[in-house]
Amino acid sequence: MDEDYDVIVLGTGLTECVLSGILSVEGKKVLHIDRQDFYGGESASLNLTQLYSKFKPSAQKPELKGRDRDWCVDLIPKFLMANGELSNILVHTEVTRYIEFKQIAASYVYRSGRIAKVPATASEALASSLMGIFEKRRMKKFLEYIQNYDEKDTSTHKGFDLDKNTMNEIYTYFGLESGTKDFIGHAMALWSTDDYLSEPARPTYERILLYAQSVAKYGKSPYIYPLYGLGELPQGFARLSAIYGGTYMLDTPIDEVIYEGEGADKKFAGVKTKEGTARAPIVVADPTYFPELVQKTGARVIRAICILDHPVPGVDLDSLQIIIPQNQVGRKHDIYIAVLSDVHCVVPKGHFLAIVSTIIETDAPHVELEPAFKLLGPRVDTLMGIAELYEPINDGKQNGIFLSKSYDASSHFESATDDVKDIYTRITGKPLELKQRPKEDGDETNVIP
Repeated sequence: MDEDYDVIVLGTGLTECVLSGILSVEGKKVLHIDRQDFYGGESASLNLTQLYSKFKPSAQKPELKGRDRDWCVDLIPKFLMANGELSNILVHTEVTRYIEFKQIAASYVYRSGRIAKVPATASEALASSLMGIFEKRRMKKFLEYIQNYDEKDTSTHKGFDLDKNTMNEIYTYFGLESGTKDFIGHAMALWSTDDYLSEPARPTYERILLYAQSVAKYGKSPYIYPLYGLGELPQGFARLSAIYGGTYMLDTPIDEVIYEGEGADKKFAGVKTKEGTARAPIVVADPTYFPELVQKTGARVIRAICILDHPVPGVDLDSLQIIIPQNQVGRKHDIYIAVLSDVHCVVPKGHFLAIVSTIIETDAPHVELEPAFKLLGPRVDTLMGIAELYEPINDGKQNGIFLSKSYDASSHFESATDDVKDIYTRITGKPLELKQRPKEDGDETNVIP
C-alpha cells in the first residue's frame, strides 16, 4: 500500500465519513481507515447480538421477536432536521440516492407532568393543549413575529435588534410564561440549557425558523430518519467517496503514526498498518485515535436503550421525539427521548425502541432518567451506557491533525454538522458552501410519508 495521499481519515463515524465524501468530491485523494470491521464508529447501528455483547455480555437475553438482522439499534440516536444542514449536505453530495428516509411522526414536549405536541405554527399554537387561551394568543403573536421578520423591513422588527437584544427581552415583550419559554427554547430552538436566554436573539430566531421550515417541508414533524438506522449514513458517504476515488480499509488497526519535525514543528506525515505505509500531510480522525490531543469537556452522557412491546402510552404513534426541558424536572440539562418502530426497519413488528439521553448531573445517573422511564411505561429490557465527551485541544492547523468532537446528548444532528463545517474550514481555509446544482432525478431526499 506504500502510497501518497492528500488526506488520511481515521474512523468511520458520521463526521469522518461526511468529510471523506466531501473532500473526495472536491478532487482530494483520500484514504479512509478504521480499526473496526463495520461502518459508523461510535455512531454505528448494531444488530441484536452485537448490542447485547456490548452492553450485557453475560446476561440472558429476553424473549424478543425477529431475527438478528431485523434489529438495527443506534448507539447514538439522532434525527435529521428536514431542512437542516445535514439534509442539505446529503442532497448536495447526492448521497440521498443511496438512502431512504422515513418521517418521524411527531415532536412532543413535556410540560407540567404530561406531554403534548410542539406547536410550530400560529394555527397550531391556537389548538395546543400546552397553553391556556390567553397564552395561546401571545404564542400566536410571537410565532407570527418570527415568521414575518424581514431583515430589510424595520416595520417587522418591533424595535428589536436581533444581534443586540437578548431572547429574554423578546419573550418579555410578548409576555410569554416560563413554561412557554421552555418549549420554545428547548423543543423548537433545541437549546439544551437556558444560557441562550441572556445571549443575542439571532441564533434562537434562526433555530426556530429552521424548525418551522422543517415542519413545513413534509408536515407532521421537522424530523426524518434513515431506514435501517443511522449506520446507513456513514456507509452512504463512504460509497460517495469510493465513487470519487477514495480508498477504504476496514478492520485495519494503526500500527504507528508517522511524524516529521520535532517539538512545536512536529507534523503528521502518515500511518503504518499491516497493509504498508500511507503518507499524507493531514489526517481527519475521531478522538480515539489521538487521545493525547483531546481533552474531556467535563460532561458525560448517559444513554439508555429501552426495548418496548408497545407504543408510548397515550401517544399511539410509530415514532416521535419527546424533549423534557430541564426546568420541568429541576435539572440543568434537557432529557431527550427518540422513539422508533418497525416502520423504520430497526426492530421487528411488535417492538419499539426508545432511546433516552442526557448530560449526567449527579452520582446516580440512571435515576436522572426516571422522568423519561415513567413516560415510556413497562420496558422489556433496558441497556445503559455512559460516555465521556471529548474535544480537540488545538485546531489542527499547526500539526495537520484535525479531530472531531464527541457526539453530544441532543437528539438531532445540527451540532455534529457544525463540527463538520468547522473542520472543513480549518482544513481548506474556506467555508463549506453547499452550492445549488442543477437538479437531476434522485436529487431530492427520498422521504417516505
